[in-house]
Amino acid sequence: MTTTAPAPAPAVPSPASGGTHAVHNQPPPLDGFDPLACDPALASALERYGVPGGEPLAGSGAAPSSVASVAALAGSGEAREHGRLANENPPRLRTHDRYGHRVDEVEFHPSWHWLLERAVGFGLHGAPWAPDAGPSAHARRAAAFYLWSQVEAGHGCPVSMTYAAVPALRGAPELAARYEPGLRSLCYDPGLREPSTKRGLLAGMSMTEKQGGSDVRANTTAAVPVSEDGDGAYRLVGHKWFTSAPMNDLFLTLAHAPGGLTCFFVPRVLPDGARNGIRLMRLKDKLGNRSNASAEIEYADAVGWRVGEEGRGVPTIIEMVSMTRLDCVLGSASGIRLALSEAAHHCAHRAAFGSRLVDQPLMTAVLADLALESEAATALAMRLAAAVDRGEHALLRLALPAAKYYVCKRAPVAVGEALECLGGNGYVEESGMPRLYREAPLNSIWEGSGNVTALDVLRAVGRSPGAVDALLAEVDTGDQRLAPSVALLHTELAAPSPSRARWLAELAALCLQASLLVRHAPPEVADAFVASRLDGGRGRTFGALPGANAGAARTLVDRITPRP
Repeated sequence: MTTTAPAPAPAVPSPASGGTHAVHNQPPPLDGFDPLACDPALASALERYGVPGGEPLAGSGAAPSSVASVAALAGSGEAREHGRLANENPPRLRTHDRYGHRVDEVEFHPSWHWLLERAVGFGLHGAPWAPDAGPSAHARRAAAFYLWSQVEAGHGCPVSMTYAAVPALRGAPELAARYEPGLRSLCYDPGLREPSTKRGLLAGMSMTEKQGGSDVRANTTAAVPVSEDGDGAYRLVGHKWFTSAPMNDLFLTLAHAPGGLTCFFVPRVLPDGARNGIRLMRLKDKLGNRSNASAEIEYADAVGWRVGEEGRGVPTIIEMVSMTRLDCVLGSASGIRLALSEAAHHCAHRAAFGSRLVDQPLMTAVLADLALESEAATALAMRLAAAVDRGEHALLRLALPAAKYYVCKRAPVAVGEALECLGGNGYVEESGMPRLYREAPLNSIWEGSGNVTALDVLRAVGRSPGAVDALLAEVDTGDQRLAPSVALLHTELAAPSPSRARWLAELAALCLQASLLVRHAPPEVADAFVASRLDGGRGRTFGALPGANAGAARTLVDRITPRP
C-alpha cells in the first residue's frame, strides 16, 4: 500500500505582502505522466497478446513508434494542450471561395493537424492491414489507439474510419489495389487533391439519411450506371444526414442502384483532378466531438464506383461498421481511463477535513469502483482486438456488438462520477472534465445506438450458431464465482427475446469481462468485480461496493493512480 503524506497546512499570506490569499491545496497539472505505467490492465493485455511495449507499431517500413513511445507523448503537456486547442477552435465550413466558386472545404485549427499527423505516423489508421504488419498488429494498434485517444477523441474519427475502410474496400479488388497503399501510408497529407497524387489517404463512411437513421434500407439516394460497359462507375443523386470528417479523401456510401441497395466508393476528387459532386450543406452543432467536423451533404451527380455486388450494400459495408464498432469500445474504454486518471490524480493531491481525499474511505471506494470499471473495459477491448489478429470471426460476431453496447453505455456514468470526484473544479471547462463528459455518450450512438447493437446481438444468436459456441467457450472458465451468471447466460441464449435484448447484451459483456479478470487480473480485482457486478450484493451507484471488498479498495486505487 502506498503511504500518503499528511495534508499540508494552509498557506497563510503575510499582511506585508499585500495579497489576500495564497494558492494551496490544488493538484499540480497532470502533465508529463505515463498513462501506460499506471494502467495495469493494458500492460497485462500487451504481455498476454505478445505485444512488447517497445516493439514498432507497424511493419518493417514503419517509423520507430511503439506503444511505449505513444504513451510517453500522450501524457505530455504538449499533446494535452493540442487536444485542448483542437476542441476550443472547432472546424469552419467554407462552401465557396472569394470568387464564388464552389469549394466545399472545412478549415481546421493547426492542433487538429498536429494530432492527426502523429496518429497517422503511429500507424493507427490502416497500417495494421499491411502484409508485413505482424501477428499482433491489431492488438498493438488497439493499445496505441486507446492511449492516443486519451489526448483527444475527435480526431480518432477519421483514423478509425480509415482503419475500418480497408477490409470493406477489398470487396473491389481493383480499387483496393489502387488506394490501399495510400490508406496504409504513415504520411499525413491533408488537402483535397487527386488521391493517386497524395502521399497518404484518409477514408470515411456516409450511410444515414434524414428519414432513415439506422434504417439504411429507407435511404433514397439513387445511383445510375454511367455507361453499359461494366466499369462499375455510377452517378449518385441524394443526401446524407451524417458524414463525419468530410475532408477525408474518399468515402464508402450506400445508394439504391438498379439491383438494390449497393455500396459505392466515392472520392472527393476525381481521377481527372475535378472536384466530385459532393456538396457540404452545413456542419452539425454537436454535443461533443467538437474538434471533428460532421457534415450534412448532398450528392449532385457525384461519381462513385461499385464495391461488391448490386443489392449487397449492407453486407459489404458491414465490414467497415464492425471495425468502427471495435474502435467505439476502445474509445469508450479510453475515455473511462482518462477520467479515472484525472480523478485519481486530483484525489491524491487534494485535502479536505484534515486528510487527502484518497485517504478518506468513501472516496477510496468510489475510485476503486471506477478502477474496476476501467480495468474490465480495457481488458475486454483488448481481447476483441486480439480476436481480429486471430481471425476469431465467430467470437467477434456476438461479443463485439455486446461489448459495444455495454462498455459504451457505461462510459457516461463512469465519466460523470469521475467528474464529481473533482467537485466544483470538475464542472469548470478549464479542468477538461466537461469535454470528457460531452464526449462520453458519442460511442454509444455512433455505429448503431443501444437498441440497434442489442438487436444485433440477437441476430448473431439466431443466424450464427458458431458465435454462441465461441462466446460460451470464452466465458465458461470453470471458475465457480462465475458459474451462476454463466448458467443464466446459457438460459438467455437458448430463448432470446427482442424485449430482453439489452439484458442479454449486458449479461454477455459482463460475463466476458469477469472471465477475463478472473483469468488474468490479481485476485483482489477479480473478486471485487465479480462481487460487485455479478453477485448483486451492491448498490446501484459507484462507490457502493460490497463490504467484503472495502479492504481491497486502496490496493485497487494505488494500481491506477498516475505518477507524474
